[in-house]
Amino acid sequence: MKKYFKLKEHGTNVRTEIIAGLTTFMTMAYILAVNPSILSASGMDTGAIFTATAIASAVASFCMAKLANLPFVLSAGLGLNAYFAYTVVGIMGYSWQQALTAVFMEGLLFIVLSLTNVREAIFNAIPATLKVAVSVGIGLFICFIGLQNSHIVVDGATLVSLYSFKASIANGMFQSEGITVILTLFGILLMAFLMFRNVKGSILIGMLILWGIGMLLEHFGIYVPNPELGFYSMFPQSIISLPSSLAPTAFKLDFSFMKSIDFFVVMFAFLFVDIFDTLGTLIGCASKANMLDEKGELKGIKGALLADSIGTVVGALLGTSTITTFVESSSGIAEGGRTGLTAVVSGILFLLALFFSPVFLTIPTFATSPALIIVGFLMLQQVTKIDWNSNLIDAVPAYVCIFSMPFMYSISEGIAFGVISYVALHVVAGKFKDITPLMYLLAILFVLKYVIL
Repeated sequence: MKKYFKLKEHGTNVRTEIIAGLTTFMTMAYILAVNPSILSASGMDTGAIFTATAIASAVASFCMAKLANLPFVLSAGLGLNAYFAYTVVGIMGYSWQQALTAVFMEGLLFIVLSLTNVREAIFNAIPATLKVAVSVGIGLFICFIGLQNSHIVVDGATLVSLYSFKASIANGMFQSEGITVILTLFGILLMAFLMFRNVKGSILIGMLILWGIGMLLEHFGIYVPNPELGFYSMFPQSIISLPSSLAPTAFKLDFSFMKSIDFFVVMFAFLFVDIFDTLGTLIGCASKANMLDEKGELKGIKGALLADSIGTVVGALLGTSTITTFVESSSGIAEGGRTGLTAVVSGILFLLALFFSPVFLTIPTFATSPALIIVGFLMLQQVTKIDWNSNLIDAVPAYVCIFSMPFMYSISEGIAFGVISYVALHVVAGKFKDITPLMYLLAILFVLKYVIL
């Protein structure tokens, strides 16, 4: 493994890569429960979706290791699955078979774009300042996700509000929801302390400690599960389970949808979000790990994008929505993951989840949420690389990109507004030569996207 994955050249070792792979998987294992829940709204079989998600995630992650030797892990993208189930099927009225066809064709188009270097060219065309901004924006974005998942931040009159312990005691929710919020807050401090003490695997160790504390609190009756409201037992109901059959969803494509103009609108929507979510994740995570060279380019980017494309095609054939590179990969990178061995470990765990799903699906959100919040802190450190004083036409677009990601809840929107503002400000300032033709094209396409879609 040392030789195959070039561990020494990347300044890592087998132990570090395994811990990184475990950490990444634990922070994104929730997708195995969430994806079937969302896609089943389209009429698809829940068990088949679970199996398809696990297999497609493993295949895509193995491809990432083989084609790029990078520590990025892939699975069914959130947002894209909701668009699939609630918009394409629910609102537009197409069948889930037709929606899978749009995803399948998008994946094939992605493969072509990856092999012809179009997606790589887009990655390299984004200015260095915006690449740093993407990393910072993703840090805030995943921090916000962690705060929401743990219920520290909840819906309120001001769109978002702080969780109220007083209200939880009054409505009888303290022993379920309130306890998990406390455990999340404790987990943030615990992981920060472990990092301060330079403990190897601090994020993974923190998650396991929190899970263990949760079990103890449940055992002594301090934590009370409430499945109806999403607060489950910390103890797996069983250990081993047999994988559900893929038969209800595998190879159920309906190409008659391609005769409709709506097909191209739907496919472009999948295409747009997937391209820039993936590019944003690669940029952000690679920037944090110092994987970009002096030109701001990522070695192995072509293979990474191809792995993403192959994952989408495989996922559509098996019965799940678009497979994309997960921002939670940053948690493994924060643990020192630097090669494809990290992706392989996570991929193997996705396959094991087919047989040990009761265990993996029991991982509590109060254990994974602190990991996302801490990783957000680590990615935010990149903000010092931006010149905020003497180069405002670069700094302002970076600022726009950073705040757009968490506040608009989308990596792709952050990139879009960052590119549009970057081009607009440079044109107004007369800095035409500082903008590449591809950046002009991207800005125009982003504007058209908001006008048409």
